[in-house]
Amino acid sequence: MPELLIELFSEEIPAGMQAKAAENLRQMVTNALVEAGLTYEGAQAHGGARRLVLSVEGLDAKAADVNEERKGPRVDAPQPAIEGFLKSTGLSLGQLKVQDDKKGQFYLAVIRRPGRTATEIIAEVVPDTIRKFPWPKSMRWGSGSLRWVRPLHSIVCTFDGEVVHFEIEGIRSGNVTRGHRFMGSQHIEVRRFEDYAQKLHHAFVIVDASARIETIRTEARNLAFAQGLELIEDEGLLKETAGLVEWPVVLMGSFDESFLTVPPEVIATSIKNHQKCFALRHAATGKLANRYLLVSNLVAKDGGRTIIAGNNKVIAARLSDAKFFWDQDRKVKLEVWAKKLDAITFHARLGSQGERVMRIETLAAEIAKTIGADVEKARLAARLAKADLVTGMVGEFPELQGLMGRYYALDQGVDPEVADAIRDHYKPVGPTDTIPVSAVGQAVALADKLDTLNGFWSIDEKPTGSKDPYALRRSALGVIRIILDKNLRLPLTFCGDDLIAFFADRLKVHLKEQGKRHDLIDAVFALGNQNDLLMVTKRVEALSKFLETDDGKNLLAGVKRASNILKIEEKKDGRSYDGDVNISQLIKGEEKALHTAITQAVGQVRRALREEDFEAAMTAIAKLRVPVDAFFEGVTVNDKDATFRENRLRLLNHIRAATAEVADFSRIEG
Repeated sequence: MPELLIELFSEEIPAGMQAKAAENLRQMVTNALVEAGLTYEGAQAHGGARRLVLSVEGLDAKAADVNEERKGPRVDAPQPAIEGFLKSTGLSLGQLKVQDDKKGQFYLAVIRRPGRTATEIIAEVVPDTIRKFPWPKSMRWGSGSLRWVRPLHSIVCTFDGEVVHFEIEGIRSGNVTRGHRFMGSQHIEVRRFEDYAQKLHHAFVIVDASARIETIRTEARNLAFAQGLELIEDEGLLKETAGLVEWPVVLMGSFDESFLTVPPEVIATSIKNHQKCFALRHAATGKLANRYLLVSNLVAKDGGRTIIAGNNKVIAARLSDAKFFWDQDRKVKLEVWAKKLDAITFHARLGSQGERVMRIETLAAEIAKTIGADVEKARLAARLAKADLVTGMVGEFPELQGLMGRYYALDQGVDPEVADAIRDHYKPVGPTDTIPVSAVGQAVALADKLDTLNGFWSIDEKPTGSKDPYALRRSALGVIRIILDKNLRLPLTFCGDDLIAFFADRLKVHLKEQGKRHDLIDAVFALGNQNDLLMVTKRVEALSKFLETDDGKNLLAGVKRASNILKIEEKKDGRSYDGDVNISQLIKGEEKALHTAITQAVGQVRRALREEDFEAAMTAIAKLRVPVDAFFEGVTVNDKDATFRENRLRLLNHIRAATAEVADFSRIEG
């Protein structure tokens, strides 16, 4: 079947925008084609340094014909009305159908609209997509009104191998593209994606971004291995370098060994940020090597010696700056750096960084007591945790905050556990990040995140919709991960109900990703005063296991039945039935047995909950399953005798109350 090929060729597209732009192109074009009545088999999009490419395979050559039905006037309507309808449809009276409805007979016009060709549709869709393209940043050039990320030079648009003709801002569509800026042909005629990709490859352009990434990865690993070194993997840098080049060539450079006195993370960050280069380590020792890998965009005639020399020179200058920061920062004690935080505003309504550090220190000490960490170490780590923010090194490389604090702390003889806590107190930064290993680190990390959450909640700066400028969702998830991963008992008594509800939502997201049901979390939080996230999770896990059993499923059905009857009768009577059951009025064996079972179960459940044995609590509540089933089979709740009816409704309320000891069953689905 026919194929649509599109290439939008421009000046260099920022690497970070390419993948999203390729996906936007795919979605916008294919959605518009489908809306216009065309179907297709598959589509692939690619982003590169100078081009966005889309191939739509198996595209219909023509949209299907459409029959449109339009209801007209009644058959006995005035003649002018009938003539006006005929004029609007372009049909004659003989071409109309007559149909019956409740009010009599009326005319029906069936208008056949032939489907448009794919070429016609494409010639409209592609220019419209280009004009509406959602670049994060765009520009205008020359005297035209078109906006693109960088000046747009040419457009390839072919369908079934033939050019689809259109023009936008003086740029005519065609079938000619260009190869590599320096090594490839600047006039390449193409028809379909297969020959397009092949011809560009011969012209030193790898169209597929994933292929460029794997080329860099393979060449980098092989080049490092040949020198007894290992590549320090960095997926983000791999993607970025693949977006900077069309024909990747990996080269190895070096720097003076004297720079290895600087922490390895500083060197790796410096060469990555400034030159987009990869750090290397010795395979035998794991220590950083004074070598690095760069990705060139051409095959140099001198084997890359000039390129390497230029990069060596720039990297030497950058590492000299880094070494200067390292040497100068160590001349000042962390305690002195920390005092400078008083002059830095954390938030206009939440005070300075110094004031925030004081709050974190106090909170870290309280948390340390609760989770069994060394209180004084937690205080010291919290007091020094933000000190590196005012150092020269972190000013140059903000992503090293915390890590540099650890290095400076160790250099100044600070306890290693405290130093590690300084490094780890930002953890976990994301879902794949690790959590602090030591209890001291956990205490400070929790204090840091909880202070952030409490602070922004106090000034009503909460996340809304997709907006979360202060990463509060991430902070809450970090708290949850630390507590659950380390089985920490930390009741969030210092958090308000609104913030507890926010934690409940985040916990639902976290547990849902692990396969837990969100309704069970709701059922536990509905009990109230659930500020111990570890206990909430254990309750949810026990409840989940219970509801997987036959006893659990059947008891849930019985409790829901009891609750529904109660709701109906309470609404009808305008009162609740939460009083005590009159034992003397229990005349049937089934209701006597149920009352006895509820009394025994409640006692057992409460004992189990006091001991935080949630599985035992579920086992106890499961004993209600048989007497509840028997009650509904053998007893009429709405007895003619009002006294018996009221007593039995109170018994139903006792069923609901008994199960509410472990969860709000009304919130459980099923």
